[in-house]
Amino acid sequence: MTPPRSLWLTEALVGEPPPEPLSGTRRADVCIVGGGYTGLWTALRLKENAPELDVALVEADVCGGGPSGRNGGFALSWWAKFGTLVKLCGAAEAVRLARASADAVAEIGAFARAHGADVDYRPGGWVWAATSQAQIGAWDATIKEIARHGEEPFEPLSAEEVARRTGSAQHVAGVYEATAAIVQPAMLARALRRVACEAGVAIHERTPMLRLEPGPPARVVTPGGAVVADRVVLALNAWSVRLPELRRALVVVGSDIVATEPMGDRLARLGVEDVCISDSRLLVNYYRPTRDGRLVFGKGGGALGFGARVGARFHGRAAPRRAAEVAASMRALYPELADVAIATSWTGPIDRSMTGLPFFGALPGRPHVVYGAGFSGNGVAPTLVGSRVLASLVLERDDEWSRSPLAGGPPRRFPHEPVRFVGGLAVRKAVERAERAEDAGRPPSRTATALTALAPAGLVPTKSRRVSSR
Repeated sequence: MTPPRSLWLTEALVGEPPPEPLSGTRRADVCIVGGGYTGLWTALRLKENAPELDVALVEADVCGGGPSGRNGGFALSWWAKFGTLVKLCGAAEAVRLARASADAVAEIGAFARAHGADVDYRPGGWVWAATSQAQIGAWDATIKEIARHGEEPFEPLSAEEVARRTGSAQHVAGVYEATAAIVQPAMLARALRRVACEAGVAIHERTPMLRLEPGPPARVVTPGGAVVADRVVLALNAWSVRLPELRRALVVVGSDIVATEPMGDRLARLGVEDVCISDSRLLVNYYRPTRDGRLVFGKGGGALGFGARVGARFHGRAAPRRAAEVAASMRALYPELADVAIATSWTGPIDRSMTGLPFFGALPGRPHVVYGAGFSGNGVAPTLVGSRVLASLVLERDDEWSRSPLAGGPPRRFPHEPVRFVGGLAVRKAVERAERAEDAGRPPSRTATALTALAPAGLVPTKSRRVSSR
């Protein structure tokens, strides 16, 4: 039985054809496992670069049924991650990748226009805000590092300006990046599916991979048959933790979203612009308007996965207590909406890497089986960049994408279980305590401060936070 869908996917699947599971065994040059953004962009990139390739894609649910159809719909660049990019890749490559990620946002809009796809693309930018005194300046180190290399993607905002753009006086400071955009994420995934089919990609939905026989040739075994392929792309998102080779490279964390009832022009009257908005918490709040007048509000730091498990709690509606917490956070930032009903909620898994950036590579001893994972909650535009890396790896090209340090596999790994799970719970509780203290204008405890510093990078770089026991 399919769990309840996100608002996005419910809208996007109206009038869609029924899924077509794989039946029997078929041959392909390339088999892509996963029908989210990573898999679909990679399929299109391969057909663009090598139209003669026979590309087959298998998806356990429907294309966009995973995080690609459940996220907040923020198409963001990697400029906020610039400091981490420099550490991993060096300054020149960091600038190249950050520019490429910003270009990817615009490319989504160009893709939608070129293919007549209604993905509700609105290039209004991103407000990186502070909602407490402790959050002010969370962006300072990042902006300073970017400026050292001659780039200025962020515009400082006064307290009045950030409150005006977000429609809430609870935002006390912020910066603005103009390259970001809002999208309807599931409609984007379904548009990618349609265009991939038109390009000749054979897509089989409701076709989970039961096991991978790496070969060569590789054999992707499914309930109704198999795909035998010379090369395989594993685009599994959070389900990458099921691969023994990647299990310690990722931790699966839930992110939960609520959506209000449509409010007509009420958000516009508050002053909420068509922008992506997030605060500077480690357990980040992120929110945006929809074109039918809803506020969609998400919060990171939900359920924590153990080992290779991505269970039922990462699917369907957000747990009632968690949905209430997210709604309370929304109303704290928008007290004017206290009377507005929550229409629906949903949850989904995030494949968090230690660095907060994705990584790509080939399975050890299996150069014909490549993977991409670890987008850490920012994948709408970066998956397009990742598709260039994966296509170059599949096509065995020696270029700037295959040579990128991001293509060298996971740079850091989490501890073994159960240390990872127990430690993750302890760190999350510490972050919650620290951020509650900050909200109340109190300094967090030294213990909370020390544990918070161990949190893996998320949307906001961990080291940029001013968490201290001052």
